[in-house]
Amino acid sequence: MHPMVKPALRRAWRDRQTVQFGMTSAHAVTVGPVDTATGSFLALLDGTRGLPLLREEGRVMGLPEGRVDELVARLTSAGLIDDATAGGAQADALRGRAEAFDRLRPDLAALSVVHCEPGGAARRLAARRAMRVQVRGAGRVGATIASVLAAGGVGQVEVLDGGCTEPWDITPGGLGPESVGARRDVAARQLVRRATPGRPPRAAEAAGTSGAGEPGLSLVIVAPRDGAAAYAPDPVAAERWLRSGTPHLYAGVVEATGVVGPLVLPGGSACAGCMALARAERDPAWLRMLAQWRSGRAGRVPACDIGLATTVAGLAAAHALAFLDGELPATTGVRWEVSLPLLDWRQEPMPPHRDCSCGAGGQAHGECASGVGEPQDTMAG
Repeated sequence: MHPMVKPALRRAWRDRQTVQFGMTSAHAVTVGPVDTATGSFLALLDGTRGLPLLREEGRVMGLPEGRVDELVARLTSAGLIDDATAGGAQADALRGRAEAFDRLRPDLAALSVVHCEPGGAARRLAARRAMRVQVRGAGRVGATIASVLAAGGVGQVEVLDGGCTEPWDITPGGLGPESVGARRDVAARQLVRRATPGRPPRAAEAAGTSGAGEPGLSLVIVAPRDGAAAYAPDPVAAERWLRSGTPHLYAGVVEATGVVGPLVLPGGSACAGCMALARAERDPAWLRMLAQWRSGRAGRVPACDIGLATTVAGLAAAHALAFLDGELPATTGVRWEVSLPLLDWRQEPMPPHRDCSCGAGGQAHGECASGVGEPQDTMAG
């Protein structure tokens, strides 16, 4: 073990014997009492020394026998110690790719704050490289999500969409002006390649040491160019993910409202069919209006404010990364909405519906309740 006080946490002395690690209330930890010798020793916990050398340095500085191990254990239990050499073989391989690792250092630092155990940050960051995420939509929201996930270390990011890139698809974090007129899927693939730190993993590497073909989907993100398909998702299009048990997250902008969520865990949280049934119960005219909206003239330029689209894409990508790292983010079974001009976020819980056959509401898992279907690849427009 090479102990290291997590460098992401800013350090300040509250008084002569009390040191605080971390600025924000969410992650700050106060340690005390700390004498002068121990305070000086803290500077040696930088990941460059193993415990035997640290014990020797401690003796030279006058620390009592056993104080070094006691201090490291105490700081570790407080979530303040990382291990510069931990994380397993995948983390070692990531550290060996200097260019990629340097680009991911800010992400590693952030993960070290969130995950307390030594080596937990490196382990999770390295695990992202073996994951496969599919983003359905290459508009202002979808393309930006894809580039953020690739830049965050996700090994395989696929973007599905049809048609050619239009001038209004261009965003600072997504498709660039050079993509106008090119096929959306090709332009998105090039975007992901540019955003990926280092080279993308080979198929066998992403599939694991067994090399048993392409890895399964870790997550599908539905981010259609027409945000209405994220606000009122089609149960028919989601049936394949329910059957395969593939988690999926909805995100988009419709008119002047951005939506992120829900994250659907098949059989465990509300699906598109649950949402459709619940909305129809609350508003008897909903299905009639939805059919009219879906059968309207195609090809219109969607209302999608650039600031709002970027905000939605960033939040959706952050929730996706949290899920890939093993957490259940606040979008699980919940949709978050934000509207112009005041941009006040509000949440709408999406409970499973008792009459939906997805299984989340207690019924047997099967075909998701539909009756409000639309063409499957709505983002292809």
